[in-house]
Amino acid sequence: MIDEVERGVADARSAQLGEGVAQARSRIAAAARDAGRDPSEVTLLVVTKYFPAADVVRLIDLGEREFGESREPEASRKMVEVTTARCEHFSADMIGRVQRKKAGSVARWARRVHSVDSAPLIDALSGAATRARDAGHRDDRLGVLLQVSLDGDPDRGGLVEADLAAAADRVLAAPDALTLDGLMLIAPLGLDPGEAMRQMADIRAGFVERYPDALELSAGMSGDLESAIANGSTCVRVGTAILGTRPILSL
Repeated sequence: MIDEVERGVADARSAQLGEGVAQARSRIAAAARDAGRDPSEVTLLVVTKYFPAADVVRLIDLGEREFGESREPEASRKMVEVTTARCEHFSADMIGRVQRKKAGSVARWARRVHSVDSAPLIDALSGAATRARDAGHRDDRLGVLLQVSLDGDPDRGGLVEADLAAAADRVLAAPDALTLDGLMLIAPLGLDPGEAMRQMADIRAGFVERYPDALELSAGMSGDLESAIANGSTCVRVGTAILGTRPILSL
């Protein structure tokens, strides 16, 4: 009886996640069409921070392959559990702020770091990615997205527009370890999301003109993905709308 109850709860969670994914993908497709874009241009990154590895496994079984994490060492432990449980290929990105002392552990599992915002962090990630490749933990370079700050708030992280070129050039100076993939935005508190995304679109246009291969724009979350897609986002980071507001730790 207990096994049947546990199985029923797990099945209910899978159904809940499946519904959340379907709704998120429907929103993405509608927003892309409204913007005159192909929905396939926008990646859904399912943000699984705080939630257990079991939820990531369920999402993989539902067909999802791209995930976002923001906490170490939680993310490292979770990726080991998921890899042990499922052989399907999947990717996980680091979307939270990275302490330099944790660059080594992040470089062992992350496909890409979305929140790069300083020269010391770039240097730390470059060295960590090189060591991770030498140790066999990864077989490719570590992707970098430079986090943009629209308000200059140091507590929220990010680089102001004037500092982006120097950071980008520093990433490009480590071609064996890092790739410059593009930009990332977390809309500032107190600024209308639509206005934030429009400002971001202008910054990105100038950035891509100078760095034409850095086309990724990670912008938009559960509450503002429509505005982000309308202004060119290529990756939306959706957690709450899919997994809910509180982790289910008992599953």
